[in-house]
Amino acid sequence: MSRPDSAATPIVEIDPMVDIDDVHLRLDSAAGPVNILRGMNLSVDRGERVGVVGPSGSGKSTMMMVMAGLERPSSGRIRVAGHDLGGLNEDGLARFRRDHVGIVFQAFHLVPTMTALENVAIPLEFAGAPDAFDRARAGLEAVGLKHRLTHYPGQLSGGEQQRVAIARAFVAEPSLLLADEPTGNLDLETGAHIVELLFGLAERRGTTLVLITHDPALAERCDRTVKLMDGRIADDGRHAARGLAVEA
Repeated sequence: MSRPDSAATPIVEIDPMVDIDDVHLRLDSAAGPVNILRGMNLSVDRGERVGVVGPSGSGKSTMMMVMAGLERPSSGRIRVAGHDLGGLNEDGLARFRRDHVGIVFQAFHLVPTMTALENVAIPLEFAGAPDAFDRARAGLEAVGLKHRLTHYPGQLSGGEQQRVAIARAFVAEPSLLLADEPTGNLDLETGAHIVELLFGLAERRGTTLVLITHDPALAERCDRTVKLMDGRIADDGRHAARGLAVEA
């Protein structure tokens, strides 16, 4: 019996969820060009939870905007969920976000004239889902807002509005969730509840999570912490993450 040729067995490489390669972003201003991102390199594995920290102005939110295809870099290459964002036009980027990315902002960004149910149904309606409102209802139930379906944002507390925003971000089952200071406008107790909800949903659904925060303790809950400084990755956290894996 012949033995299988191990040399002929193909090696399957797992494509990372996010791959940022030498990305620069320069914006013009009245005082001259401003370099926001300065040769950024970052890889995020599928299913990984990454906390992003750094001082104000270090490029954290801009990096998130670049990952979501909401901001185009001046140079460099970005691949997210297998898509080269540089090769997509605006319509292609909109479809990419619809199919792959959920975003939770600090300021909620709910439509004030729509109910909680209608706000959560928005991405599903854009995708043409025939069961948009049924899925939106299930999404609100998952975040504990079954009793708030017909309430408008102005009738909800800050914590409830953020839960609606989280339900909206998760309802289309994105492969990547981007959260920018999701507890920044909340009190400590409500913020802690939102964090538990965010991590719990991400874990149950296997969602890759990139979490921007000023709270080191919150970042430490992630698989690793990425530190930004002056538009560059000062520490990608991989050495620390490997150390924790060895100790475990």
